[in-house]
Amino acid sequence: MTDRALSERALARAAKSSLAARLSTDPDVVGIGLARRSGAYVVKVDLADEGAVPRVPGQVDGVRVVTEVIGAVRPL
Repeated sequence: MTDRALSERALARAAKSSLAARLSTDPDVVGIGLARRSGAYVVKVDLADEGAVPRVPGQVDGVRVVTEVIGAVRPL
């Protein structure tokens, strides 16, 4: 992994932490992680309901945020 990729990942991790704190009380947010899209790191937010999409910003601290509606998450 190059130094640039490492710094991009570090920025994405910091953005993920910031967004996780911001969305921690939203019951429709069922997961937050990092993903790669078009060669760049993004913060990926998994949602239980499409109605939550407008509550998720398109970017945080310069890092793009993507959403995916996956439905409710239940333990097995």
